[in-house]
Amino acid sequence: MTTDALSFGQAVGDYELGRPSYPQEAVDWLLHRAGAVAEVVDVGAGTGKFTASLVARGLTVTAVEPDPEMRARLVSNFPSVQALAGTAEAMPLPDASADLVTFAQSWHWVDVPAASAEVARLLRPGGALALVWNIRDPEVEWVEQLGEVMGSSKAEQYNSHEPAVAAPLAIEDYAEILWENPLTRQELIAMVTSRSYVITMAPADRAALLVRLDELLDTHPDLAGRTEYLMPYRTRVTIARAVPTAG
Repeated sequence: MTTDALSFGQAVGDYELGRPSYPQEAVDWLLHRAGAVAEVVDVGAGTGKFTASLVARGLTVTAVEPDPEMRARLVSNFPSVQALAGTAEAMPLPDASADLVTFAQSWHWVDVPAASAEVARLLRPGGALALVWNIRDPEVEWVEQLGEVMGSSKAEQYNSHEPAVAAPLAIEDYAEILWENPLTRQELIAMVTSRSYVITMAPADRAALLVRLDELLDTHPDLAGRTEYLMPYRTRVTIARAVPTAG
């Protein structure tokens, strides 16, 4: 896991404020496709943005998160959730202990062969892996300009249409849901400053980025004078399962 992947705890407040939750339609589709689910392991859970959707559906959730600051905020947000230190490649959980393993906004950080093997170890027979990403919709003109100002994250550079998994897992299904997330100006700025590559920027570079962001918000005809912005997202969900071995 890279240094950038462990940078989020330095901006836990911005992450909480600016990062979106996940649309109900996407979570409903995921759980329907996963089948009978009672126990879930949410990996790279951060402060619990996706964990919240699982808890709200009455599931028993164990969160795995390597960053201690992010994990502490998750525990504060969801006292009923067991939160463990660990990574996708090494989870402190027994074999066959989950019906569903989820990675929301986190699979692009993993070592795919090692993480795939570890997920397969955790899953009960018939269990599923769900990979989820919220990606800003670049087909909207002002969002495209925002991307030019702030740069692209590792998640946005990653092929979340066709994410890689390795044996013994195989992709089974995929869905994409379009939706909009309302943001205040403060929340939109926090969305930008919670990016790993922004967190790790040199102070002068970060200050220059924020100046460009303010200019965009103040001058773009679709944004100037607004107190709320509707951020269009494409939420991409992939389901994978272990392929039965012959013999």
